[in-house]
Amino acid sequence: LTHIGAKFMFVAGMFVSGCVTILFGMLDKVPSGPMFIGLCFLVRAMDAIGFAAAMTASFSILAKAFPNNIATVLGSLEIFTGLGLVLGPPLGGFLYQSFGYEVPFITLGCIVLVLVPVNMCILPKYDSIPSKDSFWKLILLPKVFLLCLTIFSLSVCLGFLDPTMSLFILKKFKLPAGYVGLVFLGLALSYSLSSPLLGLLSDKMPYLRKWLLVAGGLMTALCFFLLGPAPVLHIESQLWMFVLVLVLIGFSLGMSAIPVFPEILHCAYENGFEEGLSLLGLVSGLFNAMWSLGAFAGPTLGGFLNEKLGFEWASAIQGGWALLSGLATGIFYIVEATRRSSSSSLQDPPGNNEERTHLMGSET
Repeated sequence: LTHIGAKFMFVAGMFVSGCVTILFGMLDKVPSGPMFIGLCFLVRAMDAIGFAAAMTASFSILAKAFPNNIATVLGSLEIFTGLGLVLGPPLGGFLYQSFGYEVPFITLGCIVLVLVPVNMCILPKYDSIPSKDSFWKLILLPKVFLLCLTIFSLSVCLGFLDPTMSLFILKKFKLPAGYVGLVFLGLALSYSLSSPLLGLLSDKMPYLRKWLLVAGGLMTALCFFLLGPAPVLHIESQLWMFVLVLVLIGFSLGMSAIPVFPEILHCAYENGFEEGLSLLGLVSGLFNAMWSLGAFAGPTLGGFLNEKLGFEWASAIQGGWALLSGLATGIFYIVEATRRSSSSSLQDPPGNNEERTHLMGSET
């Protein structure tokens, strides 16, 4: 990012994603068999590279443009993430049913390509100087490592719902397939609506970030334990309860996800990292790498657990990731606060001021 520029990386990533999305619409013309499977993997890999470039650059540009309101801006943008999650399935389904397989991909790809020249004209260009700080130096910081665990756990929990939740809803509640997407609205809307408020809170009261992270992780774990719910609770699953838990999951995910980026930046500054676009690129790349790793592990592990143990136990086990990250982060912050208070008391032991005043008075 520092060598080619954040703006160029963002625009190039969008261009690649747009072109690859259009290619998705052409895959049904490929003969079935190894060639089709191979091209699917190739196209998905190309799309992942374009997406990673655009997302990493966008986070860096936003943090550079709004250095004092990073959480607020990221939280506000999550409104549009939620809108995409809400509108994507029904619009895609409508285009697919009305016009066939190719049209949804071609339409979306063309929209992305149209936005490429728009962003070329609108986005400012930021000059950056390559830094001596490395990716490994950043991730090996204890606090950053725990925050990476938080990002990974949130992504694992969210990714778990993709291949499993719709099957559970159809089987458990006997809903028509067209109504399954409406159940997802609870999570998407609560996340998108709460994110700006949580971002504003994180920027206005930075000391609350750590406790938002801890509370969000523990709340997410509890919600996944109740999502099935876990068989040990001996509670019969109800549709209204399922939707309510999804709403709480959306809120708890926002509590942990929104403060993570500014918290990693703050930790990097405390440990002597140079301010600038180079550091923003490192943090943004780290955030997206951990999120993507969780997006791979969540559906893979979740699908396996769902097949072997059922949705109720699988969701409870997946919530263990959020429980682990919440407890580990909470313990770390408590130990850190204890060390700081003890070190400050050693530097300024009680009675020093009184002794100094007494001595000065004697000398006078």
